[in-house]
Amino acid sequence: QGEKGFPWRFFAVGAGELIGHTDRISGFAFCRCPGQSSLCASSSDDGSVKIWDAEALAPVAGYSLHQNTISALHWSPLVKDLIVSGDEKGIIVCYWHNRSDSQHFFPEPRTIFCLTCSPHHENLVAIGYKDGMVIIIDISRKREVLHRLRGHDDEIHCLAWCPVPGEERLPAWQDELQEEGEVPNGELTQSTAMKKGCYLASGSKDQTIRIWSCTRGRSVMTLKLPPTKRRGGAVDPAVKERIWLTVHWPSGRSTEIVSSCFGGELLLWDLSQSGKRKWTLLGSSEGQNHSRIVFNLSSVKLQDKELLFSISMDRDVKCWDLSTLDCSWTMPSLGGFVYSLAFSPVDTGCLAIGVGDSMIRVWNTLSMNNIYDVKTFWQSIKSKVTALSWHPTKEGCLAFGTDDGKVGIFDTFSSSAKNKPPQISSTYHKKTVYTLAWGPPTPPLSSGGEGEQPSVTLYSCAGEGIVFQHNPWKLNGEANDINKVIRDTNSIKHKLPARTEISWKPDGKLLALGNEDGSIEIFQAPNLKLLCTIQQHHKLINAIRWHHEHGSQPELSYLIASGSINATIYVHNLKSIVESPSENPLTITEPFRTLAGHTAKITSLSWSPHHEGRLVSACYDGTAQVWDVMKEEPLCNYRGHQGRLLSVQWSPVDSDCVYTGADDFSVHKWHISKQEHTRPPQGKKSIELEKKRSMQPKVKTKKKKKPIEKSPAKQDLSDTMNGDESGKEMLLEENGVSDHEGEKAAQEAELPDKVSTTGNNQIILVQWFPDSSDASLKKRKPRSILPFSTFMDHRSKDELHQDCLRLAACLKSTDNNEDVSPDLKDRIHLGLFTDRASLHKMIDVEGKQHLENGHPELFQQLMLWKGDMKGVLQAAAERGELTDQLVAISPMVGYQAWVWTVEAFAKQLCFQEQYVKAASHLLSIHKVYEAVELLKVNHFYREAIVIAKARLRPEDPVLRDLYTSWAALLEKDGHYSMAAKCYLGASSPYDAVKVLAKKGDVTSLKTAAELALISGEEELSATLSFRCAQDLLLSRNWVGTQAVLQQHKTLFGQRLVFCLNELLCKCLSERNPSDRKSPVPPCYHNWELNRETSFFDMVIEVWQNVLGMDSTEQATCAWEQLCSIEHPPSTSNTHPKQVLFHISHDLTLAALSYHTATWDEAVKSILGAVSRSYDAGNFTLMQEICSIILPEGCDNLRHKLDSTNSQSMDACRSLEGFVAYGLLYDLWWNPPKDSLVLQKAGLDPVLCPSEQTALEKNRQSKLRGCQVLLSEEIAALQNTQRDIAEVQQILADMIRQHQQLCSHLSKTVTHVTCSFLDSKDEVKEPITLPELTKQLLKAKQKLAEFPDNLKVFPFPDVLECCLVLLHIGSQCPPELREQALDLLRKDGSANIYKKAGRRFLT
Repeated sequence: QGEKGFPWRFFAVGAGELIGHTDRISGFAFCRCPGQSSLCASSSDDGSVKIWDAEALAPVAGYSLHQNTISALHWSPLVKDLIVSGDEKGIIVCYWHNRSDSQHFFPEPRTIFCLTCSPHHENLVAIGYKDGMVIIIDISRKREVLHRLRGHDDEIHCLAWCPVPGEERLPAWQDELQEEGEVPNGELTQSTAMKKGCYLASGSKDQTIRIWSCTRGRSVMTLKLPPTKRRGGAVDPAVKERIWLTVHWPSGRSTEIVSSCFGGELLLWDLSQSGKRKWTLLGSSEGQNHSRIVFNLSSVKLQDKELLFSISMDRDVKCWDLSTLDCSWTMPSLGGFVYSLAFSPVDTGCLAIGVGDSMIRVWNTLSMNNIYDVKTFWQSIKSKVTALSWHPTKEGCLAFGTDDGKVGIFDTFSSSAKNKPPQISSTYHKKTVYTLAWGPPTPPLSSGGEGEQPSVTLYSCAGEGIVFQHNPWKLNGEANDINKVIRDTNSIKHKLPARTEISWKPDGKLLALGNEDGSIEIFQAPNLKLLCTIQQHHKLINAIRWHHEHGSQPELSYLIASGSINATIYVHNLKSIVESPSENPLTITEPFRTLAGHTAKITSLSWSPHHEGRLVSACYDGTAQVWDVMKEEPLCNYRGHQGRLLSVQWSPVDSDCVYTGADDFSVHKWHISKQEHTRPPQGKKSIELEKKRSMQPKVKTKKKKKPIEKSPAKQDLSDTMNGDESGKEMLLEENGVSDHEGEKAAQEAELPDKVSTTGNNQIILVQWFPDSSDASLKKRKPRSILPFSTFMDHRSKDELHQDCLRLAACLKSTDNNEDVSPDLKDRIHLGLFTDRASLHKMIDVEGKQHLENGHPELFQQLMLWKGDMKGVLQAAAERGELTDQLVAISPMVGYQAWVWTVEAFAKQLCFQEQYVKAASHLLSIHKVYEAVELLKVNHFYREAIVIAKARLRPEDPVLRDLYTSWAALLEKDGHYSMAAKCYLGASSPYDAVKVLAKKGDVTSLKTAAELALISGEEELSATLSFRCAQDLLLSRNWVGTQAVLQQHKTLFGQRLVFCLNELLCKCLSERNPSDRKSPVPPCYHNWELNRETSFFDMVIEVWQNVLGMDSTEQATCAWEQLCSIEHPPSTSNTHPKQVLFHISHDLTLAALSYHTATWDEAVKSILGAVSRSYDAGNFTLMQEICSIILPEGCDNLRHKLDSTNSQSMDACRSLEGFVAYGLLYDLWWNPPKDSLVLQKAGLDPVLCPSEQTALEKNRQSKLRGCQVLLSEEIAALQNTQRDIAEVQQILADMIRQHQQLCSHLSKTVTHVTCSFLDSKDEVKEPITLPELTKQLLKAKQKLAEFPDNLKVFPFPDVLECCLVLLHIGSQCPPELREQALDLLRKDGSANIYKKAGRRFLT
């Protein structure tokens, strides 16, 4: 399987690469179906799944159906075109590539870690999740999860189906089954399981492997990882528990599983073995196991052998023989750029390789039995290994430097080396370590006596340009910066150049330092006296190498070869300078030899230890070149790498052999004699290299700020990811993407939990910008404050030379005559280098240009520098261009100027509608009232109040004024609660109450009433409480009404009314239950009611028991209180609930009179209630009230009245009339059943007296009781009232006609007349105004003749009652019938009665 985390491509050994993804590969799977073995699939963080033909190395198909990062992928072993993938959000996609069909599943909203398709059932897929859950789904049934297998409590790293179908019972879990009790259905279940089921193994981060039964959906065995020996070694504590538990079930073996373990071991588990120890360790001898955790396992049968392959975080691929459990062979691989190669001077043929995957490989190139005899070192590195150097005499002592500035020493020789972490220097570089070199101690280390100090110390050079000397005996001590010694020894005062390369002459007498400016300095040990400086390259130095000393020509040992980023290699001979040094250091500008031919920067050099004057160079042009230095002749060019070369070493044992490392993730060993090319490619190879790069998928990267200094050697300005201004930065890129990303595979970041433990600079610098162009990412350069003088200093060379001459002449003349200002003529910009007056002129010119170009802020800045602030402030104020900065620096001019500036700025801000900011500035000059007023005028009341309350006295009237003004505005906008708060703040609770009540809803009224009560406004509170109670009544909430009213004693009478209203409504609803449900159910009290007494007695009992009406005085007081309230008469338009409430009010008065035995008043109040329902046109209500209050009629009441009191007798007669009126209609609407039948037949029922039943007698007596209605005098009174009303109506019509005539003067007279005639037609008789007036007067005189007692109380319409009696027909007693006919003839002159009575009178 593809290596985890490998960037953007696969390596298939001997086959080639599959190129196409643009981000990390997250999954890979081969198709296992016959005939399709060359097909494979891969998933990537770029969101796509690609299908490849591995033989053709070409993509076949691809799809991007996931919205989230894909975390698992598998090709179904049974369905040849089915690929199943899962993502981090839990979505599973099944894709059939032959028909481009797909299906999505979402069984669990959890992060998927792994999945695998069953090798026995084509629809079964097992999925492992991050939280330890394992599920099995059937993809043919979309929403069904077959099993949820719970047991693990951490990430599921791997799932493996048993290659053999069926679930045979094995001794190891036989007991477990028996412990559970009998299996249902006995043997049948077992045999079914054996045939149909299949075992599934899972490996988890919780350090256990579980075997699951698919038929039973539970775990049948748990295997815990054993603590193996090597795990207890000297391991970094952070690494100790890190684990990736992968499991593999070799084909054909139902009882054997291979799993990974801690630290790289592999275990073979025998599931059939009883007892606790079921495992055997693979790799019997030392060094066979991986050194880091294993990620993937896969097996293959080859003839009679079964081979197992494993791949680990140590990047080794190992092949194991499963029959012997031994490692057959190991193939190491590199996960990053090869930055450094170093052969050990002690252990011949031992090559150290520093790689960007945070690991060092030590390769024994002379091993006879294993071509890849490689040890891997990784502890505590955690960053790219960019430099290596072996100790010159001590075996196995290897110094390394890293990308994050770390320097350390590994012991590669000791037997326990694999687990021994390195010693790390306590002094870190700020940037990438470029070079390490062992050399003699220099001060202060060289000052100690023999044996007290090490014979050699370690020197490190890094990106920040500093060289440290580390004491290998005391790495935890502070390292020394050798620049200090160089300064002291050579008395240097000027700035030292940044160091980029360091090289000691093999005899330890001379030190060469390469610098960022291209110079090379040669120092003499031990005090580092500067002998000479080589000024040749002029570009950053990448490599310096001294010639070896063991040749036949000793003078060649003084040769020093150097390479920089300008592609030419120079060789210098320092023999004469060393042998006859001069007192002052010399400068060398001529090379001894020049080696030209490369077309890109030189990254590394190596002299041949076998020849004299033979050198090999590594270059960014992608080739290595062997030179004959003395002849300046290219001998051989190696072009085998597919990338830029970074390191080179000549083999110490084979004169024809060279090793090179490159950014193609590989080290090549090649032979000089076998190369066909002799010189570097002149551009063509570089073009091919670029072409090859351009074929790679491009990934846009975030551009960082480019370095300011000279172009660095090991860092392309065009594509660096660092943004360091360090010279030789080694952060290279692959395919336009930082190597950080490319190498993270072998680091801790590769672990699926994505926890990086790799040190500071391992944060991935790559960020994706899918469509943004580079231009949009560039920062805009700030505008120059001195553009004119800057421009003048960037003119042609001749002009600049003239500037120098003019400046020198001016300064000379000024020296001779100090009073005269130099005459710069048109070269104003030279004022920068002369006196103040000239500088002022230059500033004025610059300032003028800024104003002309519309940059006043730059002009103001210049004037500030000049010291002319007052003028600037005035000019800015006039133009309205004052800024915060100008105001901040205005105190420089003085207090008055500052105050004036702030006021001007406040005005400017007001123009810009920044009132709050303006107020803040006014506060800064203590103008509190002005600030408050400014905010108030512009309606920033809240801010104004904060300032006023914070800065003014509490009694200041301004504060009250603010509150009331704001409240008025809020009230206008309908924000009543806020307005109320303002009035309370202004100590006006009455206004607060009024404004709260304005909205008029229940809660507002309730709050307003409570607020009024708190504020002592009791009368207002009572009024509001009553309004609130009325609103609650509309929603039938009687409990709420009593709660609101009980706070006020003055509302006791109203409480009685609401209580009676509740009881009345209850009675009415019980008498007439409604089928229609009310949207708001009524809220009644749960009072105990005495239903057996009369209604008034029941009400009074509740008043006494619940409301506490104990005394007659209380009742009298309440009666007086209620009498003072007059309700308007009801009409047919009055709301029914309102009518009922007014009726309740009348009945409450009646009940109170009843309680105090004032019967006269009681009659009047009852009559008021009945007539009110009559006036409202609610006949049914009138009937109900009569039957509730007077169930037995009025006789009982009449006896209790004072018969001498004519008024009460009249009231009683009126009441009797209404009761009879109700009864009359009742009799008419409910005739006897037999009369109904006869009526339908059109006959008048004439029954003989003997057949009259008691029922009919009762009916007759009731009808005679209605005689009270047939009052002749009342009929005459009502007839007169009708005449008056009719005349008044005609008058009203005439007045309306007249108004219409006046308002339509523009209309024709004929039209108006016609209209008037129409009106007359309606009246049916021509009539004049005098006649009408006469009629009205006559009718009113007639009305006055009637006695007053008839007019006081209302009475039912007598003629209406006559008509009803006549309609009742033969059932009506004859005498009543005659009386009714007489009244109709006498008083029925009105049209309506004429029509209605026509059939009875004709």
